[in-house]
Amino acid sequence: MSAWKKRALALVAATAAVTAMASYTPAHAAPGRVTGDIGVHDPSMVKQPAGGYLVAHTGDNIALKTSADRTAFRNAGSAFPGGAPWTTAYTNGSRNLWAPDLSYRNGQYYMYYSASTFGVNKSAIFLATSTSGASGTWTHRGLVVESRSGDDFNAIDPDLVVDDQGRWWLSFGSFWSGIRMIALNPSTGLRSDSAMRSVAGRNGGPIEAPNIVKHGGYYYLFVSFDYCCRGASSTYRVMVGRSSGVTGPYTDRGGVAMTSGGGTQILASEGSVHGPGHQDVFTDTDSDILTYHYYNDNGTSLLGINWLGWDSAGWPYVH
Repeated sequence: MSAWKKRALALVAATAAVTAMASYTPAHAAPGRVTGDIGVHDPSMVKQPAGGYLVAHTGDNIALKTSADRTAFRNAGSAFPGGAPWTTAYTNGSRNLWAPDLSYRNGQYYMYYSASTFGVNKSAIFLATSTSGASGTWTHRGLVVESRSGDDFNAIDPDLVVDDQGRWWLSFGSFWSGIRMIALNPSTGLRSDSAMRSVAGRNGGPIEAPNIVKHGGYYYLFVSFDYCCRGASSTYRVMVGRSSGVTGPYTDRGGVAMTSGGGTQILASEGSVHGPGHQDVFTDTDSDILTYHYYNDNGTSLLGINWLGWDSAGWPYVH
């Protein structure tokens, strides 16, 4: 075969591959039906051992909600009704605490959450635990990691993942140098060493809200691209990549590294659903579940819940 024909065939194959990647446009899925107290921002949901669901989300002293059926939700107070004075050095005195991450392990609830103010990276992530998850039962366990104005990362939006070897990891981050990861001590839930890894980034652009889950042979890193907190003008969207190891490297469906801006979109604005993001995935009896917030046409931030499926190539999709 002549050299020019080989080059032509290679070009055709490459073009076909790019076209196939470009044509991958997952179907939009409207949020599932929810009722009651569904105003949230940055939600995290966990299935309770006795049945029912607990939700924590951004709010004064961390807001809580409960549901018996994953459809009807009611407000359930705050994690720290007496306040959280250990956080105020990072919030300029505000009681508003951000982006909790809930999990249930070892007979108790773990909640990682952040203290900061908008647009700065003087921030901190703290840990609290509770045996019931109810308002007023949460015990402050300490500072996990902080960032200061001279740092190139931002210590907000925490997410705990436990790998197949039982090691604990916390991913976090927003803007700046992107998503970082640290190792935790499973016996305390606090930081175990000084190492810090980079797992995703957009060269200073908008990326935040990491969430790592294991499915099949891969760890999947879900993140939110673009901008939240602008009401119906928000452009948040949910992206994903995967890796065979919990610390990466994570790549998207097209093979682009998430440390180089890669990410495969699975949920974005459509119709009256604006800026869906700050996603959290957990496994329920009927399906894997994706929770997130989105804005309606009048700018109200609401709870979104969808089933999360997996295609034949092992990539997630929302339905």
